[in-house]
Amino acid sequence: MVALGGGHGLYASLSALRRVTSELSAVVTVADDGGSSGRLRRELGVLPPGDLRMALAALCGDDDWGRTWSEVVQHRFRSEGDLHGHAVGNLLIVALWELLDDPVAGLDWVGRLLGAHGRVLPMASVPLDIVAEVELEGRISTVRGQVACASTPGRVRAISLVPPDPPASPQAIKAVREADWVIFGPGSWFTSVLPHLMVPKLAQALHETRARRLVALNLAPQQGETDGFSPQQHLEVLRQHAPALHLDVVLADTGVVDDHEELEKAAVAMGARLVTAEVARSDGSPRHDARRLASVLDEIFHEKR
Repeated sequence: MVALGGGHGLYASLSALRRVTSELSAVVTVADDGGSSGRLRRELGVLPPGDLRMALAALCGDDDWGRTWSEVVQHRFRSEGDLHGHAVGNLLIVALWELLDDPVAGLDWVGRLLGAHGRVLPMASVPLDIVAEVELEGRISTVRGQVACASTPGRVRAISLVPPDPPASPQAIKAVREADWVIFGPGSWFTSVLPHLMVPKLAQALHETRARRLVALNLAPQQGETDGFSPQQHLEVLRQHAPALHLDVVLADTGVVDDHEELEKAAVAMGARLVTAEVARSDGSPRHDARRLASVLDEIFHEKR
C-alpha cells in the first residue's frame, strides 16, 4: 500500500492503513513553509520535516512504546526563546539528515526508533513552493506558499509548483510502481493531495502503475481552500489537474453525501465505483475514525465491498 498526502489527512489514512497491512509506504508533501517546519527550512535549507514527522507518528503502534514515542515526536516546546513552537520530532529528523546527509535514510532511522509500521518517504528531493491561482470577486490573482494558499481569501482554482520540474524521490517512485493499492486523501485538497500529481516523474508513476487507485474524500470542506466544495467538486478538481488519471474506488462517508447520484457520476467519469460507509468519528467531529476506516478499507481491498 502507498498512501499519498500530508498533515492531518495523511495521519488519518495511515492510522487506518497500518491496521490492515504490514507493507505500507507514505509519500509525503514537502511544501510546508509555516511554523516549526518553515523555520527549519529557511534556516537550514532542509526539507520541511513536519508532515514527515506526523506520518511517522501515525505509524506508531498502539503499545506503550508506540504511544510514548508518538507523543514524544509530536511534543512542541513552550518557551519565551528560540525553541518555542518547535516539535521534538522535527529537530530529531533534521539532526539525522545532517549526520547522514540522506533524507530517506534519516527517516528510516527515526522509523526504526519509533517502531513505525511502515515507511515514510518525501514526495520530492527538494523543498517545494505551492503557487495557487485564486479568484476573488471576479478577479484572478496568484499566491505563493502553502500557508498562504491554505488561508487566502477567495477560491483556489488551480495550483502549480516551484520549481516546476522538481526531482522526485526515487524511493517514492519505486514504491508507487510496486504497489497493489495507491490511496489519495483525505487531506487538504490543493496543498496535500494534488501536489503529488504536479511532480512529473511521480505523476508518471501514478499514471502508469498497475496498482489500483482509491480516493478517500474529506469529511468537510477545508477552510480557506475548498469552502463550499461538494464531494463531487473535489473529484472534478482532481480530474482537471490530472485528466488521464484512472481511479478504481472513491470512498465517501455516508453522512457527507448530499447528492449520491452526482457523486457517483463524478466517480464514474474517472473510471471508479463509489463506496459509501460510516468512517467518521461518532462524536460528530469532521475527523475519520481509524478503526472504522480500517475496517472499510480492508473490505474494499479484499473485494468484500
